[in-house]
Amino acid sequence: MKKTLNILLGALIAITLVLTGYAIIAGGSDASISLNLIWGYALLFGAILAVVGGSIYAMLKSPSGAKTSILSLVLILVIVGVAYFISAGHTVQIVDLQNNGYFDHAETVITETSILVTYVAFIASIVVALATEIWAAFK
Repeated sequence: MKKTLNILLGALIAITLVLTGYAIIAGGSDASISLNLIWGYALLFGAILAVVGGSIYAMLKSPSGAKTSILSLVLILVIVGVAYFISAGHTVQIVDLQNNGYFDHAETVITETSILVTYVAFIASIVVALATEIWAAFK
């Protein structure tokens, strides 16, 4: 299994390098950039699918860890939900220079929700890192 995953990783890296080289050689043409964006989306979708699939497999294999996984999922949904309701509660006008106007409310809500979730994740990572170091110091 490990050998198969290493071969798959090598193939993904090779494809990425070829597409990056194509974009550089093509001088940033629209076709090369579009191809790289599609490849990036495919990698992102594959990563999400692997994480969710691996989590489900681990839960089915060891039900004792299911409680922690479900609590983590609920926490993520609560954070995203709260960020969405905070974002939808007011109007932010973001200038759309291409169309000489402002972005629609739905687009600004999605943008602000993403920003708020990123802030929460960043702060949580700092708190966890500090708490881990403090815990290790007293251990």
